[in-house]
Amino acid sequence: MNLEWLGYLAATCTTLSFVPQAVKTIRTRDTSGISLGMYVVFTFGIVCWFGYGIFLDSWPMIASNAVTFLLAATILGLKLKHG
Repeated sequence: MNLEWLGYLAATCTTLSFVPQAVKTIRTRDTSGISLGMYVVFTFGIVCWFGYGIFLDSWPMIASNAVTFLLAATILGLKLKHG
């Protein structure tokens, strides 16, 4: 049985769960409640998951981590810019 659909479902849920926080942070530019260290490690982890997805040729992992990286990198950039 091919469970790739489960990977797509998991990828969709975890990526979509991150969107409201990203939208709020982008709109308000308020990063005071965000840990810089956490976002540095988180963004690096997303890059690692993306690379692992490429290694496995797992499109759910590749697509979701590409989108999550863009959102996380944007928030990290705002945190660095606005403190």
